[in-house]
Amino acid sequence: MNLLLRLIYKIIQSFNRQPIGFFDTSIISFRVWPLDLDLNKHMTNSRYQSLMDIGRIDYMIRTGLWSKTYRLKMSPVLGSGTFRWRKGLRFMQKFELHTSVLGWDDKWLYMQQRFTHNGQLISDTMVKGIFIDKNGSVPMLDLHRKINMSHDSPPLPEKVKLWNKMEEAMRDDAALEDQKNHAS
Repeated sequence: MNLLLRLIYKIIQSFNRQPIGFFDTSIISFRVWPLDLDLNKHMTNSRYQSLMDIGRIDYMIRTGLWSKTYRLKMSPVLGSGTFRWRKGLRFMQKFELHTSVLGWDDKWLYMQQRFTHNGQLISDTMVKGIFIDKNGSVPMLDLHRKINMSHDSPPLPEKVKLWNKMEEAMRDDAALEDQKNHAS
């Protein structure tokens, strides 16, 4: 219930906040509530990911991406993420979530999401997602054409390229494991 109320409240806020440009950063504020805590008395890892969903929704609403893709019956879908926690957030601490686009390739839209407290980095995350419609995944070039977006992607940071290589290696390992299981 705690997350549902936060989600509804933040969505209403998003529609009433000033619009931002596609390459701007969405910043939303939160506070650590009792239901956000784990046994170590800091915000549990899964709560970060749930709040990041809200951050991406805020970003999409305020950039206009939400309304454009909604009209086209497209939905955003998260593909994967890589997380790095530096510090914990404690009960009643205020913090901010910064969400921005890093760039895109043929398939994926790459975003960075950072949690901060008093200007200090708490968690740094990269996520990648796609948009889907009734036919499946929508290539990024098709998405841009359908929403009349004229921006080109900035060069992807090296960390995104390395992350993709790591994921490719993980896929290769999984394929080898599947082959071994089917052979026996």
